[in-house]
Amino acid sequence: MKPASERRMLQVAITIACIVPIATGADGVLRGAALLRGMPRPVPPDVDSHFRYLSGVFLIVGLAFASCVAGIESKGARFRLLGAMVLTGGAARLASVLIAGWPSWPHRFGLAMELGVVPLLMLWQARVARQSASVQFDA
Repeated sequence: MKPASERRMLQVAITIACIVPIATGADGVLRGAALLRGMPRPVPPDVDSHFRYLSGVFLIVGLAFASCVAGIESKGARFRLLGAMVLTGGAARLASVLIAGWPSWPHRFGLAMELGVVPLLMLWQARVARQSASVQFDA
């Protein structure tokens, strides 16, 4: 595959993956912890406040990943930092699985994104960056 085609495919994959944190983060900011199954009604203010805060962080992480799409080959440091943030969150979610048990399917999907998809995208970004540097060096 040509480096330009691989770069474009990575950009498409990142764009699609960004939909999850952007949509989920925005939903959490707007609806708060009430969107969680099993949450008592009314939701305790401290729980709602913390949930909306974390949803805002989730939203901005998605937008920050989206900001890497253009020029992805040169956004390695930002992409790795964002990826490390997501991996840390995924590790915390995995700890929750071990401590409290398996969450519902949407949270399992999140775990797969955090500990599966994001690391693969990070490796792919590094490959595209290396290819880009090689092409520029050869030119």
